This record gives sequence, C-alpha cells and structure tokens, in this order.
Amino acid sequence: MTPRPPADGPPSFGAAFRVWLRIGLLSFGGPAGQIALMHRILVEERRWIDERRFLHALNYCMLLPGPEAQQLATYVGWLLHRTAGGLVAGTLFVLPGAAVILTLSILYAGFGQFSIVAALFFGIKAAVLAVVIEAVVRIGRRAIRSGFALVVACLAFVGIFFLALPFPMIVIGAAVAGYLAATFRPGYFDAADGGTAADAAADEAAAPPHTRPNLRRAILVTLVFGLLWLAPVALLAGTLGPSNVFAQEGFFFAKMAVVTFGGAYAVLAYVAQQAVEIHGWLMPGEMLDGLGLAETTPGPLILVTQFVGFMGAYRTPGALDPFVAGTLGALLTSWVTFMPCFLWIFLGAPYIERLGRNRRLAAALSTLTAAVVGVILNLAVWFALHVVFAEVSEIRLAGIRLFLPVWETVEPGALVLAIGALVAMLRFKAGMLPTLAVSALLGAAYFYIVR
Repeated sequence: MTPRPPADGPPSFGAAFRVWLRIGLLSFGGPAGQIALMHRILVEERRWIDERRFLHALNYCMLLPGPEAQQLATYVGWLLHRTAGGLVAGTLFVLPGAAVILTLSILYAGFGQFSIVAALFFGIKAAVLAVVIEAVVRIGRRAIRSGFALVVACLAFVGIFFLALPFPMIVIGAAVAGYLAATFRPGYFDAADGGTAADAAADEAAAPPHTRPNLRRAILVTLVFGLLWLAPVALLAGTLGPSNVFAQEGFFFAKMAVVTFGGAYAVLAYVAQQAVEIHGWLMPGEMLDGLGLAETTPGPLILVTQFVGFMGAYRTPGALDPFVAGTLGALLTSWVTFMPCFLWIFLGAPYIERLGRNRRLAAALSTLTAAVVGVILNLAVWFALHVVFAEVSEIRLAGIRLFLPVWETVEPGALVLAIGALVAMLRFKAGMLPTLAVSALLGAAYFYIVR
C-alpha cells in the first residue's frame, strides 16, 4: 500500500507543491467532489499513489475526527514527502478557501442586512438543503451495501436524532459492531476491503521507513502539535478570562475538533445548535447562510466554523473594532479546528498503516462509514425543518427528543426551491455551483415579488 511513483520517477517537492496548490484552488463540491478531484490528479494523472492505497487512506481518514478530504491530502503528502509534505498538502488544501470565507464573512457582517443579500440567501438556503440530501444519497450508495450496514445507519439516525446520543458513542458503537460482525462472520467484509493477504505482506515489506511506527517519534509529534493546538487556547483563557469570547471559541472548537467524526455534515447540526442556542454567536438561520458560503468556495465544508467564529467575535468585540475582532475569531477558529488534523495524521498514520492490514479493523471502519450515513440524514432532517418552517419547537417525551414544526409558519417558496434543486442534482446531475447560483437568483425573485 505504498505510493506508486510515476513513470518518470518520484515527484519532487516542488512538483508536489504545485499540485497541492492546484487541488486547493479547485477543491469545490464538498468532500465527494474534493476526493474525486484528488483521485483524478493523484491516481489517474500523476500516478503518485495507486487505487487500492488511495481507497485505504480515505477509509482510515474517515475514522479520524475532522475533514476527511483535508486529512486525505495530508496523509498522501506525508506518504510522499514525510512531515513537510503533509504540512504543505494539508495547509494548501485549506488556505485558499479560508481566505475566501474570511472575505465573505466580512462582507456578510457589513452588508448582511441589505435586502439583496437576504434575498439571495433565501434561495441559497433551500439549495443547501438539497446539497445535504444529495450527500445522504451519494454516501449511502457507497456505504450501504448490505442489510447489516442499513441497520447500522438506521440505528445511528435514531440514536442521534431522537435520543441525542453523542457522536463518540455512535462512532464507537458502530466500530465495535463491525469488528464483532467480522469476527463471527469471517470474510463478510472482504469484498468491501479489497486486497488479499499476499497484498498486505508485500505492502509490509515495501513500506518506507517513515511509515513504520516509532515510539520516540510519536511522543515528539504529540508534544509539538499538541502544544501548537492547545497552548493558544490556554493562553487566551489565562490572560482574558474563560468568559471572553476568544477563550470560549477556542475551547468550543478545540473540543469540536475531537468529535467531528464523519466530516462536516455529521457535526454541523451540533455546531449550529450550540452556536445559536447556548453561546448566541449566530442568529437562527445564519448557520445555513454560513454553510451556503462554504458550499460555494474551495476547501473543506468544515470551514463554515470560521464563519461562526467570525460572527461570534464580531458581535462581542469588547474593546476591539468589530471587524478586527471577527477576523481574529475566524483565524483562531481555523487554527484550533485544523491543527489537530495534522496531529492525528502524523501521530496515527504509521499505526494506521499497520492496522490497515488487519481485516477486522477494516470491517470496523466500513461499518463506521454506514453509521455516518445516519448521522448525515439527521442533519438533512434538521436543516429541512429549519428551512421550510420559520418556527420549530423541541420537546422531550419519555427520553425521546421530538422536533415539532409550527405549520402556520411554513414557507412554500423555500420548499419549492429545495425540491427543484434536489431534482436538478439527482435527476439531471446538475453541478452544485450552478444549482446554488440558480437557486439564489430564483430565491431573490421570489423574495421581492411574493414575500
């Protein structure tokens, strides 16, 4: 499972830098589009890594918390050029999108109250709902390939939507279920895992030295990247106090970085609820605006958290200028969100390389992917309720959480736009960016003419 060099020799660091920059600038379309782009460039065009190794790396990155596409880039960069290659690949994957999101956040905060902005985002919200539903369908087709996987996905949805179970509990439960299923039904997951025992032995023999586990290196990586990740948060809390907005954002998004299993879609409902209801950083509906911004820019969708960090600090700037405070909040949020991604890869990748040859653990990861489908379905339902209805109440009944829409507040225009966007994407295979653009224009027309 080692990188397969191109016909004219292994890539130089400069050539890799240019390719990672290209990927970062073109990484539109959410995780699926970004992964497809990397596959086309890295596997088909450049032949820097083979098909089987690419798929294994993707599966194991999905097991980690954080954006799987960015971690996949970091992983492949690390395989090709060690730690320096991973840092360049992961940073360039995020940097262009982060710069665009910061610019759009400033414009949103300064001009968001203008009617034209509100009109455009009316349509974008409906299209984003269609994008999330399309993600459920797309990932479900790949992950739900057996009755067992379907049961896992359904249980994950029930657990998170109706019982409000935490993400780690669902992730651990799915992984344990997959491990046990593979234990008692040997060969059940072989087709999904790909490769044979002979392949694994050849991979072990050909593995480069830096891909082999090393305890001393693991301790050094943990200390360096752990300090880079958490030291700024501790410093802010110590100097400004734990109630300061920067300390709160640092703690919240550092915690979120540990539980974002399954990528952005799997955690956005949690972030939206916490940011709106607990911290008051966003107004209701603004999370969808932020997701609309993230959907239309390159980079991982989890960059929507930068929008949340900007708005939170912008609204409680203290002695700072609101735009300065918002910019600092956005940068802090991105730092604590993405820094641990490098820690997970550089610390765990050598062990993941070895564990990847364990068939039972591969089955556990395959089952985890099925659970992610249920988690994303939860997000789709949550978004649908808040897009189509202006008011949604939450009640608890015998330990079960229920969301009850206020039917008098239904927004027919949003419903029609969402259905139209969904039909365009699923039936006519329309691209995400054209769908968002058309929905924005139609939503603006409806906003001015009907509303």
